[in-house]
Amino acid sequence: MQVECVFFGPFREAVGEKTVQFGTDAETVGELLTDLETAYPSLDGRLVAPDGEGLVGETVVTRDKKNVTHLNGVETPIESESVIRLVPSVYGG
Repeated sequence: MQVECVFFGPFREAVGEKTVQFGTDAETVGELLTDLETAYPSLDGRLVAPDGEGLVGETVVTRDKKNVTHLNGVETPIESESVIRLVPSVYGG
């Protein structure tokens, strides 16, 4: 299936594009993020927590404008043509 992935900040720099139509067999957000880390080595370790149970730091991932932490976290299902937005942790002032 095709999923639209929109990257912000350092994630955009790592991927080299703001928006990517990404082909995947993933059924959940966590599986998609793992696929993205594989497809874009500069994202490796920056999306999915090492234990696979959540996101890295304060990373925000939305599916169709809803924060996945308010849904089923990394187990949130995705569908063809879902729009996934990835916003990195931001620190400083």
